[in-house]
Amino acid sequence: MIHLFINALAASAGGGLTYVRNVLPQFAQREDARVTVLLNPELRSQLASSHCVAFIEQTPPCGVASRFWFEQRHLPRLIRRVRADVLLSTGNFALWNSPVPQILLSRNALYTSRDFLRDLRMRGDYSLWLDTELKAEFARWSIRLADITVAPSRAFAAQLRDWTGVNVTAIQHGFDAESFYADSTPLPEPARRELEATEGVLRLLFVSHYNYYRNFETLIRALPLLRDRLAPKRVCLILTCRLHSEANPGSYSADLADRLVKQLGVANNVIELGSIPYNLLHHLYRACDIYVTAAYAESFAHPLVEAMSSGLPIAAADTEVHREICGESALFFPRMSPVALADQVCRLVQDEELARSSSSKGQLRSRDFSWKEHVQQLIDLAQSRFNGVITQPAEEDSVRMPGGPHLT
Repeated sequence: MIHLFINALAASAGGGLTYVRNVLPQFAQREDARVTVLLNPELRSQLASSHCVAFIEQTPPCGVASRFWFEQRHLPRLIRRVRADVLLSTGNFALWNSPVPQILLSRNALYTSRDFLRDLRMRGDYSLWLDTELKAEFARWSIRLADITVAPSRAFAAQLRDWTGVNVTAIQHGFDAESFYADSTPLPEPARRELEATEGVLRLLFVSHYNYYRNFETLIRALPLLRDRLAPKRVCLILTCRLHSEANPGSYSADLADRLVKQLGVANNVIELGSIPYNLLHHLYRACDIYVTAAYAESFAHPLVEAMSSGLPIAAADTEVHREICGESALFFPRMSPVALADQVCRLVQDEELARSSSSKGQLRSRDFSWKEHVQQLIDLAQSRFNGVITQPAEEDSVRMPGGPHLT
């Protein structure tokens, strides 16, 4: 039985959090692997216990740099103590002195995105531009250091290979329809009231907290075009965030998007629900008509799979990752063009057969993604690559690290 140590300290929001929530239940069902997970105590409360999954809770230091140095100093000793065979690093950065073979999960598309760096310069956010450039160098170094680097899509694996000159393995992220639709708890009351107020309105959905690379501004610029072209039918864009900087994780300023909504006079067309619990998102997908995304930097894009499974037709920015995920089920548009986005939405609204085809193809396509298969491929990769590797002897002292982590 192989023993994996999963470093999930960086899983706090977005795709990282979605990943941990979905893979751990799959590991818990395995009989051929044991897993020890290092994670934030806030995330621990959301995960069920299992006889083959142990948790080490650690409140990470504030800031990526502090967390990085904390991991470099303390993780090797902890890995030895729990006698792990393989380290699975989920936060884009490798451990430089890992005592066991290391699989690095690289999933941050910002480090290879010229569009993102151009966007930052346009916004005048030079501190984030410099921060991204520095982290990109650490990420590039990490890929070269790790024994194996895994990307969540073939398209992103190709980007990483071009960027580093290192071979990168693609193991697509998955989807588990049974668990995604399992919770019958209704949406929070404020969100339900907002949706009820849009009864009979064309509901366009975009699931994301606010950030620059999801390209909210292109979505917003498409709204007056859609309002005019589809009149008298009313159109609204439903967001799972609020366009206020302090209401979103990270350091992204939502001021530009907020000003744009006011300048274009589309305040009544933008519904800001705020964050929706992941286990309740399926209610929101099924309450909407079309899923839209203008994101220009993605490594996988979980909401696209969730939208396809929910039967939503999709209009998506034309990127290699989006085409890989959606296949023939979506309509695509140039990622910075609100006019082309509006064109594709209008096609879906005005051509019922096209919308039905997009919906049915998406539902079929969503079945190609499996968290069970993803975990199987990870275990196969670890076992085939590291079979026979001897881990260092376990230390006799208890599993403790500075700052109070504990094993549960």
